[in-house]
Amino acid sequence: METTSRAVAQAPAAEGGQQHPSGRRTVDGYLRAPFPWYGLDEAFTGPRWLMQVGTTADGAVEHGSIGHGDEPSVRGGTAEDRERFAVVVTVAANPVRRSADGTGLLEATSVSSAAWLAGVGLLSFTWPAQMDHTLRDDWLEQQTETAWVLADDLAGEDWSTLSLPVDGVPTSFHYRESEFGWVLAGTTEQGLHLGAYGRGMSAYGLGFAVIKDIAEYT
Repeated sequence: METTSRAVAQAPAAEGGQQHPSGRRTVDGYLRAPFPWYGLDEAFTGPRWLMQVGTTADGAVEHGSIGHGDEPSVRGGTAEDRERFAVVVTVAANPVRRSADGTGLLEATSVSSAAWLAGVGLLSFTWPAQMDHTLRDDWLEQQTETAWVLADDLAGEDWSTLSLPVDGVPTSFHYRESEFGWVLAGTTEQGLHLGAYGRGMSAYGLGFAVIKDIAEYT
């Protein structure tokens, strides 16, 4: 998983799409994807918002995230004072492929790729309340490496199994909780990999569905 996870996880920095003056992402990058996007199903009636897409070195859209609920801010604090949100990450099912410079091969994306992206996504909005801001980078680097190790061992004791509906079909997900929130990852019947993370909203009652028209997210 190493080549895939590192490459996929770094992709958001390479391409995130254009932004409105408010800082919100536009739908342009999402429309370039050759795969459908997933979000929470119709049982969720709260706000939905675009986050960012990630691309390969040659510009192909490889994954992206859709937010639900409160738009999270980057801050520390206790579980009680944090926003209620869930983010769904869709990862394309890519076979083994050549790297952009042609010097090697990238491994296929996998459910571990989705778990990695979800774990890092949760960390990006979190740090311990007692930590000085100047120490956050060191903390984030350490926790990111931990998320990497966990995503590479989905059969390990840190993960449990959770069945949730995807397009109405019961689907098995790998699931774990931490003091900062929860992370889950699974694969759809169509072979796409889904990751999700959140806090303040229980993962146990969630369901996922294809977004019928991503262009409405403008």
